[in-house]
Amino acid sequence: MPFDYLAPLLQKNDTKIVLLVMDGLGGLPLEAGGPTELEFAQTPNMDRLAAEGTLGQTIPIRPGITPGSGPAHLALFGYDPLHHPVGRGVLSALGVGLEVRPGDVAARGNFCTLDADGNIVDRRAGRIPSEESAPLVEKLAQIRIPGVEVEVRQVKEYRFVVVMRGPGLSPELADTDPQRTGVPPLPVRPLADTPEARHTAELFNQWIAEARKVLANEPKANGVTLRGFATDPQLPNFDEAYNLRAACVAVYPMYKGVARLVGMDIIQFEGEHPEDEFAAVAKHWDEYDFFFVHIKKTDSKGEDGDFEGKAKIIEGVDAALPQLLALKPDVLMITGDHSTPAKWRSHSWHPVPFLLWAPASARPDAQTQFGETACAQGGLGTFQAHDAMPLALAHAGRLEKFGA
Repeated sequence: MPFDYLAPLLQKNDTKIVLLVMDGLGGLPLEAGGPTELEFAQTPNMDRLAAEGTLGQTIPIRPGITPGSGPAHLALFGYDPLHHPVGRGVLSALGVGLEVRPGDVAARGNFCTLDADGNIVDRRAGRIPSEESAPLVEKLAQIRIPGVEVEVRQVKEYRFVVVMRGPGLSPELADTDPQRTGVPPLPVRPLADTPEARHTAELFNQWIAEARKVLANEPKANGVTLRGFATDPQLPNFDEAYNLRAACVAVYPMYKGVARLVGMDIIQFEGEHPEDEFAAVAKHWDEYDFFFVHIKKTDSKGEDGDFEGKAKIIEGVDAALPQLLALKPDVLMITGDHSTPAKWRSHSWHPVPFLLWAPASARPDAQTQFGETACAQGGLGTFQAHDAMPLALAHAGRLEKFGA
């Protein structure tokens, strides 16, 4: 197990570690020589931390590989995604409280808009709000497929999750989202030449056909796509791996799911703004050693191609940051799970900005602003995202010396 080398080094103390993840933080300039979204944003608090701390950049998977959100977050938690593959479906399911047992198959669903020829016009059904999608999810939940149990639950806005339970199922299935418009959704296709994979693909295709009938008269959400077919990967427990009491503060269910998958507690709170999330951390500060705090809308604005909107979200996080700093964390890491340049409107393989602030132990570099250019020149260099947790533990004084 990749955590074995850490086990004999772990020691308990009262230090606090915060991992603040702005989803899709990394970006690109709109024009050569211009700023990225992070560099364009006015971030006086993060810039101060950058001057006092140490900067670097992470590689979520491997150089040149564009990551999905699930594996990118697992990497930040210390799980090498190449050794611990997890599909998005199981993360979405766990995020809304759906159980996924070994042998079950979960998939993340998107409502989409289809034209009269069955081609996708909008992959997210106009980002319909949750109040519009809720009754549609209720309709989908009534679909019955012989031989299996199917459970459907709303996630948020245009997203839902499907869990199929029954004998002989396989998660080795291809996504149905073609990732572009003007073409029809793809059929569910087996990725393995096994009876189980072929059978499961047939069952999900039956379910999709029924879903199309149920949604046929909807003006926006008249189709569905499924992604991230997965089952329970049975990952090592985060608390046990690091000897930490860990908690998650997140708005979007999928990120609660990835935290729950590794055994973190999920903190419930009201609101959707950074200040609401930081208030939730403060309320539970004495109960945990480690807090994973997730900000979603940086990624959403990047996928929408909204450069200034993404910068505004970053500025909102920066403005609320004094709430978090007032708690006096011993180690604060500010980063993203991956890059989502507004210029590309999608995830990318570019390295991700990383800021480590640890007043008692950090060795400041020469950088004074938090941005991609500064991070590329920072004292931490470029490193694998799954090495962030040992780094945090060391700065928190939670690792003994290795060897004599």
